[in-house]
Amino acid sequence: MDQNTLFLLSAIGLYFAAMIAIGLYAARQNSDLDDYMLAGRNMKPSVAALSAGASDMSGWLLMGLPGAIYASGLVEGWMAIGLTVGAWVNWKVVAPRLRSYTEVSGNSITIPSFLENRFKDRTHILRIVSGLIILVFFTFYVSSGMVAGGKFVESTFGPNSFYAEGVEITYLTGMLIVAGITVFYTLFGGFLGASLTDVAQGVLMFLALLLVPIVVIVIMGGWDAVIDGVRAADAAAAAEGVDHLSMVKNATLIGVLSSVAWGLGYFGQPHIIVRFMALRTTRDAATARRVGITWMALSVFGAVMVALVGIAYFQADDGATLEDPETVFLVLSAILFHPFVAGLVLAAVLAAIMSTISSQLIVCSSALVEDLYKVVGRHPSARAGLWLGRIGVLVVSVIAGLLALDPAASVLELVSFAWAGFGAAFGPVILLALYWEKFTSWGAMAAVVSGATVAWFWSKASAETWEWFGLYEIVPGFLAALILGVAVSLFTQRSRHVNEEINREFTGAIDIVAGREPSTRSQPAVPADGARSGSTAADPRAQA
Repeated sequence: MDQNTLFLLSAIGLYFAAMIAIGLYAARQNSDLDDYMLAGRNMKPSVAALSAGASDMSGWLLMGLPGAIYASGLVEGWMAIGLTVGAWVNWKVVAPRLRSYTEVSGNSITIPSFLENRFKDRTHILRIVSGLIILVFFTFYVSSGMVAGGKFVESTFGPNSFYAEGVEITYLTGMLIVAGITVFYTLFGGFLGASLTDVAQGVLMFLALLLVPIVVIVIMGGWDAVIDGVRAADAAAAAEGVDHLSMVKNATLIGVLSSVAWGLGYFGQPHIIVRFMALRTTRDAATARRVGITWMALSVFGAVMVALVGIAYFQADDGATLEDPETVFLVLSAILFHPFVAGLVLAAVLAAIMSTISSQLIVCSSALVEDLYKVVGRHPSARAGLWLGRIGVLVVSVIAGLLALDPAASVLELVSFAWAGFGAAFGPVILLALYWEKFTSWGAMAAVVSGATVAWFWSKASAETWEWFGLYEIVPGFLAALILGVAVSLFTQRSRHVNEEINREFTGAIDIVAGREPSTRSQPAVPADGARSGSTAADPRAQA
């Protein structure tokens, strides 16, 4: 093993050690299931914001987006715009009211339990269906992250890698290393451990995405030289008809709508919106929004700049090109920096992958314990609940790991479908539950089922049959869920009066967000499954 390889491995080893240390620290802060699943609703806004951003972006930010811009130009940037706008609206519209409503309504610590408590659904059907959807989708989602981690390690330290000499790590070994460390700090640290590691990972991603383009711009002699290099590359490849500096060249209406529509997915992503529920108060949502969107906008900008400076840099090198555009960030890091610094930059990619896996594991564990185990009448002690949460993480990890044994699994397609499925199934339900008092449990059930079903069937349809089948499935799925949710609610409202307790909680949640004394609000009701409820009246953190 040469010296450069040793520096590279030392940097990544330091990153792994830091993640384990944070997980062990967080483990000491957990005393019961509420702590393990939601950090006791005491999360600082900056932590919630960076955690949400890091768990959201995944490897797409450091590899997918730069690769797409490098290959096709700024026309691929519409997705980044849609995601940034969607994230801002999510923090603005959903975060404060979800924070107040989930505590007012039975101290709900998961999305399925909130839906059950919101509608006073004694049948448990909505909670079970929601929990199963989350569990199934996220098990495959976690598996896709493990596949991505294994492929990344293999490409970085495998037999055909130019990053390291004398080290040959296979896909399976790489997948087990990434999965094992992520599972370890999540298993013991819980939601707090996942969130704190997300913060460290988010900062690492942010710095790496800004550092790489700045260094290239300095090396090339300024921004004008970069633009000239990009135009020279376009001129040299004129036959391909790509204009890397245009957002409309080769764009289509369906393509732009599909890209921007990714922003709709935010309203229904359990691993993101659960951060809203963990905030200390509703007022923290505004601070978190500013921190989170600033981080996201600058990180996305950095990812776009990585692609553009990469085009110019390789064009200046006698018109050199990359075999895989998605490696532009990795290749530039290996060329520009000392091996130890390059190792830290490469760790940023692992950070993006691992932050998403850890957040999804916690949501899967909560679905198993809080939404499926407890719903059958089992109510463990505080310590037993804590260990059940950890067992849930371990069970999902083993299943996801078995699925990830096949390196041929399509990561991008699975992530795209899961994002659309969650966005269509839960996005309209969350919005209607928070903002429409007359929304009913039957309407919510219709929305959840129709959103997931339409998204699935639309994804399987061929654009050759009808060109609009090429539209991203989240659009028709979201619209179907929204329409059916409203229609079924209006129909079922005719057969019964609106529950007074629901009215009081709905008004109370609004009062808290508005900063008014919730005098019209009743004390939080006991959840339908008989679990303990929290009292926001006795908790000063809940008073806005």
